[in-house]
Amino acid sequence: MTDKTIQDGKTLACVSYIPIFGTLIAYYLNADKKNPFTSFHVRQALGIFLFYLICAISVSNYDSSTLRLWLWGIFGALILYGFFMAFLGKQQTVPVIGPLFQKWFSNIGT
Repeated sequence: MTDKTIQDGKTLACVSYIPIFGTLIAYYLNADKKNPFTSFHVRQALGIFLFYLICAISVSNYDSSTLRLWLWGIFGALILYGFFMAFLGKQQTVPVIGPLFQKWFSNIGT
């Protein structure tokens, strides 16, 4: 991937990590351009948010504020990690689950 491609897609890649609305905005604005850097980060952000929703629904069955704080902390760290990788212009997946998101959402941005 060229530096120009990364620079052109960097702003939308960073926007994609704004919870839910940023991901949708970046997805629709990238639909015409199909910038591969932005598409990569949209897939990562979408995966993080969907995984968060699944975990949050599971955790809601338990009345544990400690468990909720851990959930927020873990997903906050994943979002910050993804945002900083986008800001730095790197195509680095989030730890552990990032490669799965790339595989599951491979049709986004192609």
